[in-house]
Amino acid sequence: MRSLIFANGILNHSGNVLKILTPDDLIIAADGGAGHCLNLGIKPDVAIGDFDSLSPGHLNQLKKTGTEIIRHPVRKNCTDLELALKLAVDRGADEILIFGALGRRWDMTIANIFMLAAPVPAQSQVRIIDGFQEIMLLCEMKPHSIHGRAGDILSLVPLSGDVRGITLGGLEYPLQDDILKFGATRGISNVLVDDTATVYFKQGQLLCILESRTCR
Repeated sequence: MRSLIFANGILNHSGNVLKILTPDDLIIAADGGAGHCLNLGIKPDVAIGDFDSLSPGHLNQLKKTGTEIIRHPVRKNCTDLELALKLAVDRGADEILIFGALGRRWDMTIANIFMLAAPVPAQSQVRIIDGFQEIMLLCEMKPHSIHGRAGDILSLVPLSGDVRGITLGGLEYPLQDDILKFGATRGISNVLVDDTATVYFKQGQLLCILESRTCR
């Protein structure tokens, strides 16, 4: 099952969300992310959070349309987006797309990106979607196929120390059993030479950022 989560950050190229949405998707709004849903004419299946960033009018609108409301206290140990991510996993989602995760607040933006490293079932895939870009976490000892188009930009950023034994294929700058050092920029702005790139590494964690030439 696929779940779409709406956070309260900036929603770039919002019209593209409607192209991605399918009737079977589980739609979860994290607090103020419900405002994005309502502005797009999307009815969330669930709205979760402390609702300190959602107007009372929008909250009443959700209640009238039958959206399930899960309220948490303002004083808590995680963000509303983390609550939404846990809920999606608990309800069986094995593909999770997060919209509105990036924004003006750097603390929230960085935390949301690092949330990709949160423990989820091995079969689950979590991605942040932001218009022309998507961000995902790649794990060691597993072959990864990155699907895009020739000319798309692929950047790889070590997340937790050096990434060792990395092999890249289908890219303008391939690597063979090499190292990407933590804090260095060697993995930035590679380019797909075909519609699929391959990434494999033996040790570490990688943030993978795919920038498309057209809105995804």
